Amino acid sequence: MDLLAHLAAFTATAEEVSFSRAADRLGIAQPLLSRRIKSLEAYFGGQLFDRSRRQVAVTEFGTSLLPYARDVLERADRLDQAARSARAARTRVVGVPAHCAPVALAGVLRTGAEHGTTLVVRELPPRQRQSGLGEGSLAYALLRVAPERAELRVTLGLAAGRQLAHRALHLEDLRPPRGVAGLPVLTLEEDEVPDAQDRLARAAARAGLPETLLRPAGPAAAAALADTLAGRARLLCAEPFALQHGASWTPLADPSLHRGYEVGASESHGETGEVPQWLAQALAKVTR
Repeated sequence: MDLLAHLAAFTATAEEVSFSRAADRLGIAQPLLSRRIKSLEAYFGGQLFDRSRRQVAVTEFGTSLLPYARDVLERADRLDQAARSARAARTRVVGVPAHCAPVALAGVLRTGAEHGTTLVVRELPPRQRQSGLGEGSLAYALLRVAPERAELRVTLGLAAGRQLAHRALHLEDLRPPRGVAGLPVLTLEEDEVPDAQDRLARAAARAGLPETLLRPAGPAAAAALADTLAGRARLLCAEPFALQHGASWTPLADPSLHRGYEVGASESHGETGEVPQWLAQALAKVTR
């Protein structure tokens, strides 16, 4: 039984003192209203109306229940209004890579507000952004994909404590002389995804670099930067990240080693699985 619909039939009939007027008020046929009243009487185990008179009258039993029926309907109406208000507020969580420029993220938040959506950004590693969409904790996220099929691309290069000699760096240029250990190349957590790691490992092997030169820094970005600035390592990263922390930076010549992103949307919690164009454009600036 749709209890709310049945209670609405009960209260409308009591207030209109007429089955026909109550049916008109609710926009339903009178036989349907009568069936709802009878079902409600069976449910509560007592007559709500005295039908023996010419005019419908609420029974003593019905009178005792009427205030509670009205209270349930009023509470249900307030709940519906609260749900509409919550939908109107539209707070959505967006997963983004770590170390995004605050100015770019502020632009995303402002754009959301202009479109009636309150956005909350969370800096998360690639795997957590992907899983967050699946489980519904994120509404949208920047997802790592192969750069050749990416909507958004970020040029990667090597940061160093002092300027490298080449404008576009080939991995062959990092091959150390025989008998020299060479500087390690550190990778941040954002680039420690299977496809990116495999590409870098294969490119390093083709360039003749020792496997030991490639080392994951994981979430320890500060320590990796310290080693880089001290001249003890080189760091694979984007240019803004390097320049922000006082390191020199040279782009990698191989575009297959760059980052690729697409904007994904959750299909949970009422999301459609589609990304608004305004949000995609705003997030594109985050990856620059």
